[in-house]
Amino acid sequence: MYPVPDVLAYLAGAWRVERTVRDLSGESDGCFTGRTDFEPLDGGGLLHHESGTFVWQGVARPAGRILRFLPAQPGEDGGTGTSQVQFADGRFFHGLDLRSGHHIADHPCGADLYRGEFEAWGPDGWRSIWRVGGPAKQLLLTTEYTRER
Repeated sequence: MYPVPDVLAYLAGAWRVERTVRDLSGESDGCFTGRTDFEPLDGGGLLHHESGTFVWQGVARPAGRILRFLPAQPGEDGGTGTSQVQFADGRFFHGLDLRSGHHIADHPCGADLYRGEFEAWGPDGWRSIWRVGGPAKQLLLTTEYTRER
């Protein structure tokens, strides 16, 4: 693992994204390929803008999402060098602390639970694995990020 003393400084810039999506209840698979840009936000933090193509059951369609990565306040989710991740509308998603190179976060969504595992493996690569369990979904989402130069 690769320790990241300041997650916002580490994430800033453009990343190539490859994601696999596996429906564990139906044995369906999908994939997303695209790009994520982490750009400065007014007032601090980063705007995460992901765009690309999602293929599910042989059908390709454009896909994307927007998140906000804000600096955590001292005493909040680890403090200095960490981040709070929010949805585009400002709702809290999860904390992110990669100072050890590894982080686990939970996000309840209705009756389902999203458990994310984040791992930095070098200055130009990191991964997230989300396991989703509950009555509505049984998914495994694995995303590899590679810095674009």
